[in-house]
Amino acid sequence: MHEDDDSSRLSRRRLLRASAAATTLSVVGTGQASAGRWSDLEVGPSSDRRCPDATTQPSMGHCAGSSVEGCADDHPVTRELRAAVDETLTERYPDAGALIDAGFKPYFDAFDVADEDGWSHWLSPEYIGDGEVLDPDRPESVLVDNATWRSIGVMFIATRGGEPVEPPPVYDDGDGSEWNDDGDRSEDGPDDESGDAGEDELDVAYATDMEEGEHHSDDHHDGPDHDHPPGDADRCSPWHYHAGFPGRFAWWYYRQVYERDFEERDLEFPCRTPCMMHVWTVDHPEGVYAHGGPPAEFRPDAPADDPGFDTDATPGEDDLEWTVLPEDARPDRTPDELSLLGP
Repeated sequence: MHEDDDSSRLSRRRLLRASAAATTLSVVGTGQASAGRWSDLEVGPSSDRRCPDATTQPSMGHCAGSSVEGCADDHPVTRELRAAVDETLTERYPDAGALIDAGFKPYFDAFDVADEDGWSHWLSPEYIGDGEVLDPDRPESVLVDNATWRSIGVMFIATRGGEPVEPPPVYDDGDGSEWNDDGDRSEDGPDDESGDAGEDELDVAYATDMEEGEHHSDDHHDGPDHDHPPGDADRCSPWHYHAGFPGRFAWWYYRQVYERDFEERDLEFPCRTPCMMHVWTVDHPEGVYAHGGPPAEFRPDAPADDPGFDTDATPGEDDLEWTVLPEDARPDRTPDELSLLGP
């Protein structure tokens, strides 16, 4: 689910087989899929006017209210949040084995990005589906170094009941709000017990000003600060969404294979992902909230002491990937096994 600025890392063959505008689904054997046959799903491109800012190349935009101008690694709130995340990872989710035991689901990028970057996303259906947002005790996704199999950060996902909502800031020195304030951290969250977000909330959460350059494709850089949203110097809210095909595919894949959306015949490909933000617990030259992964020299040297599950692979010698996982942790069909149908 990470879309770096270096789009050359993506497989050109795969991207050329995707649509130049947007992506939808075709289903082989719809009746079987609705009965629980995930393996019958295939992804195919088409012209989809639902998603005018969707791209086949990696691209991202900044969620409503986002600001990085006020973010600083030495800010007391950043230090507090990072320390809380580090405690959660150290004590409960230190490595891939612990994540499997806790019910996290792996995602290894299908478009060669993870192969280059060497880190993977592990997503928690429980935390994505709960009512909490920006809670370091309940991270929606943990980021794992594929070489050492150790956790190196988290990715918060702004959802309630599995549906996107407007995310809160980490802090806003202008009004004194912080991520750990008591009570509901998002005034625009859903009112019903199910946690479902209404259409108006999604419009707010995804609001962008294209003319001001808040949505960015890797093919069109506006200068060295192209990936930083305009914002308030007192406010730190580094939330972003993905509108590029790799990120949209990753979220769709998670919803289909782990949430089993297709069983309810919900096959629609998303125009954008929910809002997301990283917090790295290892040092990162671009800061705690950096979008891309840390360079290899900033990652752990020592591999996990033990895989934590039955496998012939060894942390530090074998990269973490689908084939080294136990059978019950692997989906019926991995992302790169899906057919990307030609036009």
